[in-house]
Amino acid sequence: MVKPDYIFETSWEVCNKVGGIYAVLSTRARSMQALCPEKVVFFGPDLHEQSNKFFIPDEQVLTDWRSSLKKMDHSVFRVRVGRWNVPGKPIAVLVDFSKLWLQKDEIFGWAWQHYGVQSHAAYGDYDESSLFGYAAGMAMESLYRWIDKNEQKKTVVAHANEWQTAFSIFYLRQTCPKIGTLFTTHATGIGRSIAGNGKPLYDYFEGYHGDQMAQELNMVSKHSAEKMAAKWADCFTTVSDITARECTQLLDKTPDVVTPNGFEPDFVPAANTFNKSRTRARKALTDFAKSQGVEVGANPFFICIAGRQEWKNKGIDVFLDSMKRLGVESESERRVIAFVMIPYLEQPKIEVNGVTVLFVPYYLDGHDPVFRLSYYDLLIGMDMSVFPSYYEPWGYTPLESIAFHVPTITTSLSGFGDWAKKEAPKPSKSESELQPVTVIERTDSNYEKVVTEIVTTLTTAIHASKAEMDRVRKQAALLAQKAEWKQFFTYYLQAYDIALKARHRR
Repeated sequence: MVKPDYIFETSWEVCNKVGGIYAVLSTRARSMQALCPEKVVFFGPDLHEQSNKFFIPDEQVLTDWRSSLKKMDHSVFRVRVGRWNVPGKPIAVLVDFSKLWLQKDEIFGWAWQHYGVQSHAAYGDYDESSLFGYAAGMAMESLYRWIDKNEQKKTVVAHANEWQTAFSIFYLRQTCPKIGTLFTTHATGIGRSIAGNGKPLYDYFEGYHGDQMAQELNMVSKHSAEKMAAKWADCFTTVSDITARECTQLLDKTPDVVTPNGFEPDFVPAANTFNKSRTRARKALTDFAKSQGVEVGANPFFICIAGRQEWKNKGIDVFLDSMKRLGVESESERRVIAFVMIPYLEQPKIEVNGVTVLFVPYYLDGHDPVFRLSYYDLLIGMDMSVFPSYYEPWGYTPLESIAFHVPTITTSLSGFGDWAKKEAPKPSKSESELQPVTVIERTDSNYEKVVTEIVTTLTTAIHASKAEMDRVRKQAALLAQKAEWKQFFTYYLQAYDIALKARHRR
């Protein structure tokens, strides 16, 4: 395979922690650095109004290129250069795109003329994101030309993530064809919107047409940018087989490679401190429950759900209905406490027959007013986690759960669940039904069956012996090892190879 000398990558979430893509890029950075030491450059938005704890200014990075920018008096975009404060400390370029607002209509007209992007229907964050993508493309072109002038014959790939950076693909395609381009959609905009609007995505999947649904759901511009970036990039990728089917159906483009999301194991406590960390977590969870008037008992069973506040897509509705049924059917003396760790989702304590549901409406980054611990600091204390997603292109939360030795329940509609079905060890006849990852088949029409299977699995876990739970926890950790970046990064090598070979032919 052909490997790049330099890797450029851009996303709205570079040095800007918003959602799951931040986790993908920030954990993958170390593997990229290993492939191209000090030749990995991330491009993110320079949002001046926000303090940025993820960006470390560094005057020693790309000094000659920055000097060349000053000599050329770049008036359209400005950059700040430093390092992204994540494992691997890759070079980060923050791009100020504010001056492009004056050229917005001209840029959108150019994108329509050359690539058929329908920006005329834009609203919301489309303008800001697209101008950033265009400016990121300009910055990547400038850095490439400086590299080409000073080092010569270096191969470069430029990787854009999600529709927000689609304009970088269009810009580079026209102005700098020597760069091999990649575009990744982490979830199709139309697929997420269909699911989020309560439409049956799966029962009528083959009847959906992306362009038609974009009109109906008022997503013409975002869909158009995403679809054209997938078409014009040298290599198009997505994160799971499930989303690949979405791309084929809704974007009229089958991905060249599926690049599943991995993780770095260094955020999991080492063996010599693991039990101490778990004990601390369980104490924090116990203290919180007691502060809410809950009688915890000597041997409580802790369950959690976490993620964004997407009632249907993340399966919050299924989870709460499962807790109601669990209280009726578990018939256990153990106190069962379920934690709903979803920022801004505030509800009172709910008690249903010996099961207590506690809402934790904080962003758990270690600075919340109650725990002052991160999500990972608390996750390690759980007995089980439940992520019954309806729409989930990959699913970091169940993967993180098993990495912390916590058995999890997810569904066949998540990319991770689909992967786990193939990779998880098959139980022996002597073992119980409890597994490190329980993947429940979910469709548009089997809601009650999903609830029943969640309750059945949790009941088995609640009544399991310590030895049985220890076995399953160990299996969970072993399965997580198969999803580390050292296993999954090979798919990116394939994507780089495809992009560079396409660039060579061009």
